[in-house]
Amino acid sequence: MSARLGQHRAEVVAANAEDVRAARSEGLPQAFIDRLIFDDERARATSGQLLALAEVAAEPAWRFVRDLPGQLELREWRRPVGVIGANFEARPNVVVDVASQLIKSRNAGVLRTGSAALRSAAALTDLVVASALRDAGLSPAAIQLVRVPGRPAAYALVRQPALIPLVILRGSGPTTRALAREGAVHGVRTLAHADGGAVIYIDESADEALIARLIEASLDRLGVCNRLNLLLVQRPAWETALPRVAEVAARLGVTLSLPPHAHELGHEWALDAGREATITVAPAADAGDAASIANQQTSGLAASIIAQDAEAARRFLHAYAGTGAFWNATPRLLDGFRLLSVPETGINIDAVPGPRGPVTFRDLYLRQYVVLPAAAGQAPAS
Repeated sequence: MSARLGQHRAEVVAANAEDVRAARSEGLPQAFIDRLIFDDERARATSGQLLALAEVAAEPAWRFVRDLPGQLELREWRRPVGVIGANFEARPNVVVDVASQLIKSRNAGVLRTGSAALRSAAALTDLVVASALRDAGLSPAAIQLVRVPGRPAAYALVRQPALIPLVILRGSGPTTRALAREGAVHGVRTLAHADGGAVIYIDESADEALIARLIEASLDRLGVCNRLNLLLVQRPAWETALPRVAEVAARLGVTLSLPPHAHELGHEWALDAGREATITVAPAADAGDAASIANQQTSGLAASIIAQDAEAARRFLHAYAGTGAFWNATPRLLDGFRLLSVPETGINIDAVPGPRGPVTFRDLYLRQYVVLPAAAGQAPAS
């Protein structure tokens, strides 16, 4: 796939340019356009990520668990799901991110993206994914793209439990939650990435230079889920930290929403067309209070504490129950490639057992317990 993307980069970028022109003519917001763009730079980055994924060792087909009485042994076999669906926002790079994860985990897939990215998605599917599968001796139909625009196709994707038992859902909160509910009604399991918005808490012990550096690093892209959304400041540090925060915000062209707020603290600005360049700023009593606010009033995606006080950091990290917790680091690190060195299919924030955080090929299998004679040797899983 990486080689094919290099060979057909000009064609893919040209198809994407058509999508971008159409989106701009429709007056779609800049954050949407930013997600839609797949230019030379992003194509090269995607190609590099594919190469990195190719070098990652595949999960073993089975592992030994324990010996059982009667000269038997228990193994855990990892079996592919079969066909996995994916519905995601108009981001062309996700086509190859998801397709590569599915193939790496020995699954087939049906992909659907936002209508604004259909030209780009079709070029990537046909010129990169399908041709690479064919080169590898696999069926090019193993990864298919839904080419019918409109939301009804998304609902059709989560209504086929016998054909597509698992669907990965990414995108805006209300739409993704509605699709997850629809899938549940029809017996389709979903891994839903419905809500985002990262939190940073500034403790009174925080280093001022680090505050500026991490806030800037957390706002490098405004249209992504793990950007800084809510900034909590310990009350004793309010007067000293806020001017530094305001200075960074002004330099980045970001607006601070200060108390009193006319919106919920966890309001996700990345999805607020025309107001994406905003962060909410609110006080917190201490590290425990900040973690409580993040738990109760945000999606639970990711939260960071900036602190020199190790005890404050310990309280925050142990109290925060979200998907990713960080100390003196940007929550933008909650990303499959940046965190785990492999692309992700999405970031699952479910508060139940199962894959959580960046979902990668390692999570896309079914566990099967197999008991067999200990003398069977290295008989592999099918």
